[in-house]
Amino acid sequence: MQVLISVVIPTYKRTTLLYRCLVALGKQNFPRGRYEVIVISDGPDPETAWLFESGLPIGQNIIYCPRENKWGPAAARNAGWMCARSELVLFTDDDCIPAEDWLANYYGAWRRLLQRHPRQGVPGPEAAFRGSVTVPRCRRPTDYEKNTACLETAGFVTANCAVTKAALDKLGGFDESFTMAWREDSDLEFRLLQNNVPVIFVPDARIIHPVRHVPWGISMKEQKKSLFNALLYKKHPLLFRTRIYSRPFINYYVSVSLAILAGLFLVVGNDIWSLVFALGWLLLTVDFARRRLRGTSHSASHVVEMLVTSAAIPFLSVYWTLYGSFRYKTFFL
Repeated sequence: MQVLISVVIPTYKRTTLLYRCLVALGKQNFPRGRYEVIVISDGPDPETAWLFESGLPIGQNIIYCPRENKWGPAAARNAGWMCARSELVLFTDDDCIPAEDWLANYYGAWRRLLQRHPRQGVPGPEAAFRGSVTVPRCRRPTDYEKNTACLETAGFVTANCAVTKAALDKLGGFDESFTMAWREDSDLEFRLLQNNVPVIFVPDARIIHPVRHVPWGISMKEQKKSLFNALLYKKHPLLFRTRIYSRPFINYYVSVSLAILAGLFLVVGNDIWSLVFALGWLLLTVDFARRRLRGTSHSASHVVEMLVTSAAIPFLSVYWTLYGSFRYKTFFL
C-alpha cells in the first residue's frame, strides 16, 4: 500500500510528551497504512528506545531511528525526511498535539495543488505548507507562556508545517549549522522564498502546542539562542530585518554599558558617577521587568523571577549575540 504522507518528529529524552503526540497521530481520520510516522532520536536516548521496545499501543507505521550523536533538531529532521517514503513530508514537535484532521487537511491542500499544477512522470511540484498553532494558556500566563504563545502568530514553524521532498531536495533540507531549536525553520522559510517555492497557508491544519513545564529562570538559559540570530542574519540580512527584528535591542546594550561604567567608576573611587550609572542601570532593569510583567502572572515567585532575570538577560543576550557575531564572522548587534 502506497504511503501518502510521512510525518517526521525529532525528539530527545521527552518520552511523556512524545507518547502524547504519537497517541494523537494514531487517532487521525486518515486511512491507516497510508501514512507513516518517523521518530528521530537526537542522540543516545534509552528512555525513548524503551518506549518503542515495550510494544506500547501507540499506532501503526511508526519508525524509530536513533542517532548515535546529538547534532540538533535540524539534523534529526534531515535524517527523517531523507528516509521518508512519501512525497509530502509533515513536521511537528514531540510536545505538540495534532488535531484529528491534521493529516487530512494537509493532504487535501497537497492534492488541490497537484490538480492545478499537474506534472507528468515526475513527483509533484516544489511546495511548502504551514498550518495553525494554538497555545492554551490562562488569563494571567507566565512570561514563558506568553512568549510561547507567540507561535500562534508566527509564520512558518517546524511545530506545524509540510514540505515536499522535491523542495527539500532542491534546498538541501534544513541547515544543520542551527544546532538548537531556534531559527532553523526561519532559515528554511527564507530559502523557500528565495527559490520561489510557494508557502501555502492551510488554516485548518491545526496543532495544539501546550506549554511544557520549565524550571525557574528559564529565560536566562534561553538567551543562548541569540547566537543563532547572528547566523540567520548573516545568511539573510534583509529578510531578518524585515521579518524578525527591525533593529538591535538597544536597551540591552545601554543597560550593560551603564552597569560596566558603574563598576569602573567605583573601582577608581568616583562614588558619585558610579551611583549615577548604577541608578540608570536600575531604572532600565525595573522598567524591563515591568514590561515583562504586563498582562502576566503577579504571583510572588513570578515577580521575583522577572526581577532577577531582567537584571541578567541583557548581559546574557549581549554576550551570546556578540559571540554569534564573532563565530559566524558577521557584524550583528
